[in-house]
Amino acid sequence: MDNLARLDGFQGSNLANVSQLQESYQYQVRESDNEYSQLATHYDAKYKIAWLLMKSSPRPCFTPTLLNDLKSHVNQIKTEMSYTRNEKYDYLVLGSDVDGIFNLGGDLDLFRTLIKQKNRDGLLAYAIEGIDLVYQNMKHFDLDLTTVSLIKGDALGGGFEAAMSANLVIAERGVKLGLPEVLFNLFPGMGAYSILSRKVGAVVAKKMILSGKLYSSEELYDMGIIDILADKGEGELALYKHIKAANRSANSYSAMSKVNDVCNEIPYQEFIDIANIWADAALNLTDKDLRMMERLVTRQSKKFVA
Repeated sequence: MDNLARLDGFQGSNLANVSQLQESYQYQVRESDNEYSQLATHYDAKYKIAWLLMKSSPRPCFTPTLLNDLKSHVNQIKTEMSYTRNEKYDYLVLGSDVDGIFNLGGDLDLFRTLIKQKNRDGLLAYAIEGIDLVYQNMKHFDLDLTTVSLIKGDALGGGFEAAMSANLVIAERGVKLGLPEVLFNLFPGMGAYSILSRKVGAVVAKKMILSGKLYSSEELYDMGIIDILADKGEGELALYKHIKAANRSANSYSAMSKVNDVCNEIPYQEFIDIANIWADAALNLTDKDLRMMERLVTRQSKKFVA
């Protein structure tokens, strides 16, 4: 990352003191905690930020290992918060350690295997792991903190669902986001319709899912799906600017967060019911659909290597 250099030219009136921000950016040059194989984690003590940067392989998707790493680290954060009376963290940021990609969604290679085996239980178990991440992210992980998605690269399928579930969605200009599952005759079953229908209405949500269209971050910002649109390479700066504003009007921001939770609550059972529909639909895929899924896996792999 090269944002330290960018700080020198940023207007001090718009952000906190540059030297303070430079201290916070030290997380970018420190080594990762390195306790997970597909997740880099850092802690910004000054601004009380937990950074969770995804780095799954062999493709940047939600592998079972990544899902387990995320779950393990969130549980660690919950334990630390219980010992510090909810004072250690104010923000939990989900980002990516893969250049140009936030997350490409579900593990299509695993899906193909489970579908060929007619393993509905396996499909549903995977879906519930994803749902738990999305649902808990929406609910602040039952902690007094704000969850943030920092999108600096493409977010597709389940990657888009996870990104949308955050309390605050920040995306840089020029990235692509969307739900391409219709290309292999399926639908995004881990929260997309539930979240989008609350944000933009049921008609638009259905259109987005069935079209398979990829949207630019600029388009989704105009639609109200993205909260903050940042210039390329300045996503982190946009977060710190938001933190400064939130700290200045802490009571207002805290109250509005609670209002948003009340007005946009999605029952957990709704996610589970949709996941069951998804698992049944997955088992109805034809050989032609599975071949398309295989081609997408190949494309993802080539993009990742590139």
